[in-house]
Amino acid sequence: MATDVLRAEDRERVRTLTFHRPEAANAFNEALYLAVADALERAADDDGVSVVLLTGSGRTFTAGTDLREMADLARAHASGETAGDAGKGFTTLMDALVGFPKPLMAAVNGAGVGLGLTMLAHCDLVLLAEDARLLAPFTTMGVAPEAASSYLLPQRMGRQRAALALLTGRWITADEAVAAGLALRTCPPDALLEAAHELAREIAAKPLPSLLATKRLMGDAHRDAVRQAMEREAAAFAELLRNAAAADNVLARLD
Repeated sequence: MATDVLRAEDRERVRTLTFHRPEAANAFNEALYLAVADALERAADDDGVSVVLLTGSGRTFTAGTDLREMADLARAHASGETAGDAGKGFTTLMDALVGFPKPLMAAVNGAGVGLGLTMLAHCDLVLLAEDARLLAPFTTMGVAPEAASSYLLPQRMGRQRAALALLTGRWITADEAVAAGLALRTCPPDALLEAAHELAREIAAKPLPSLLATKRLMGDAHRDAVRQAMEREAAAFAELLRNAAAADNVLARLD
């Protein structure tokens, strides 16, 4: 299951998945999207796994979507070309996240940008390193929110804090994320992963059928709304990418 871009470790019924693209700040390219989606599907079917814990290698959680791939997608949309399978990895990952039936946790070990923020709203429990920061850069890049964040962030953070994050593109500190309800608590960076695993281990010790039922009951009320939000976001995203300047806006983030 481990790949060049994703590492996996099992311990005490907890599977830790570590994003591993250190040369790109763990940004998600098609390979990482598909690797994480496949790993989640495998974990869902593995009776020896009760909890999945997401984290990043090094000092970064994830820089979000690989901007060079996003710029290529923007150019294709702006020119009216078919994007083919480009962007399918993101959709595949989102389907896996939304449908994941077991407790899902995140240990945010550093900066979480774009998807590094929005995926946290799909996690049941989030712990952050004290020096971690989160960013929703969508308006800065001239694109739309993703991953049902237009629905889930107001649910998690309240409308005012979510609007501030999504409209301004300001950094959110670890303490602010906890105060807003996006994360449970902060930890010293060198203690984060073990603290997250200890909490995951406590949960994983419970009977798996009970965990599955509880996760399902918490999520069922929102599942349709989440999928509808993703559909609206995808339509808005595609429309904005038809703007000829969209690729330049994305590439400007690389400077």
